[in-house]
Amino acid sequence: MKLLGLIGRNISYSFSRSYFKEKFEKLHLENDFQYRNFDIEQINLFPSIIKENKKLIGCNVTIPYKLEIIPYLDVLDEVSKEIGAVNTIKIKDGKLYGFNTDAYGFENSIKPLIKHQKKALILGTGGASKAVVFALNKLGISHKFVSRTKTENNFTYKEIDQKIMEDFEIIINCTPIGTFPNVTSKPDLPYEFLSEHHILYDLVYNPEETAFLKEGKKKHSTIKNGYEMLVLQAEKSWEIWNL
Repeated sequence: MKLLGLIGRNISYSFSRSYFKEKFEKLHLENDFQYRNFDIEQINLFPSIIKENKKLIGCNVTIPYKLEIIPYLDVLDEVSKEIGAVNTIKIKDGKLYGFNTDAYGFENSIKPLIKHQKKALILGTGGASKAVVFALNKLGISHKFVSRTKTENNFTYKEIDQKIMEDFEIIINCTPIGTFPNVTSKPDLPYEFLSEHHILYDLVYNPEETAFLKEGKKKHSTIKNGYEMLVLQAEKSWEIWNL
């Protein structure tokens, strides 16, 4: 039996394990493949997972290890090299190959929504936001980060005013704010300046409609959660493992 898995911390809620379990059942592959969570407290435990699981042919990587995993890999593909984050690993002939399928998932899930919008605000600066930037660049959308601390390349939440809200018609939440069970939390923005011209995209998928997306819905903005992105990146990972 071939083994696949997820590397992360506090990942009992994981989308990946249940998604692939269901996939194996649908394809009648439950005797050929198994998908397991590898919940580790720190990244230096990763080599022991590889050592102890000889049947492991690949894994996904999630928070908080998408950047920290890189020094442990032998080869990075061009996309993950440019993004600087890895969410998919393929193990072949004793070597570990790193890929990023998040960018593919995000690009293909937001692309159908974009009409006239040209500028995006990205909330948060973690590993997921790096894949989002890569995809936006491919789509010709300029961007600015929003975070709590000021740098020359970003806005702080306090700086976001009517003009900025009207100027940036795509807003992407790359933070965990609003994730179950904290369903009433939302990024601190002046939502009254949203309109039907805005797209609000939340990488969070549980709950299905976050407090952030509800604010967009009130103003007739286009809204979307991160579920399709997850499905697309998972399918891309599956493709990589089976090449």
